[in-house]
Amino acid sequence: MTAGEGLPLDLRAFHNEVEGHLLAAAAHEESRTAAARFTAGLDWLSEAQRAEVEGRFAAEHLALARASWQHTARRGEELRGEYEALYRRLRARLFALALLGVTLVVAADLAVLVSV
Repeated sequence: MTAGEGLPLDLRAFHNEVEGHLLAAAAHEESRTAAARFTAGLDWLSEAQRAEVEGRFAAEHLALARASWQHTARRGEELRGEYEALYRRLRARLFALALLGVTLVVAADLAVLVSV
């Protein structure tokens, strides 16, 4: 169970929004940290050049993270659709099987009653 489950809809939406902001802030910080690590070994850059490279690296890193999250979200939606369709088919089969079972029991009872 995640932290947002069991909450009323408006609180769940608020929770999801706050969580999204925290994840975005963490991604920004991760991008800045990766950029600083990348430029740390480039001693020949001036401070202005280092800041420019760090800024571009951080922006690219963040864009890659965003693309990855979007791909993951799309794939999650695809999987959800597939599993929901599978669940509906399974539920329909189970219902048909139960209906068949009830029909067989009723038919057997009628056969016993007719033979008596």
